[in-house]
Amino acid sequence: MIELTRLNGSPLAVNCDLIKYAEAAPDTVLTLITGEKLVVLEPCSEVSERTLEYRSAVLRKAWPEAAPAVIARSAHDADQRAREQDRKTSNE
Repeated sequence: MIELTRLNGSPLAVNCDLIKYAEAAPDTVLTLITGEKLVVLEPCSEVSERTLEYRSAVLRKAWPEAAPAVIARSAHDADQRAREQDRKTSNE
């Protein structure tokens, strides 16, 4: 589960495996596979990042010998996101 924040500031734990899609409209609206909708403070990119981190942690725990590869991939992805953000910022 990932920790998110409702619009009123209260914490919320969401089973990220149930998220069908996330949209920014302008608040982040999560639609679950059950049809339930949740509105959270975190942007879609943060929801995606937390989901990725959660799933990486599950894989590291379930498959310890793969942990170095998972960590390396996560670091690579974070570096790519930082570079993309830098490019966007410099173009503005």
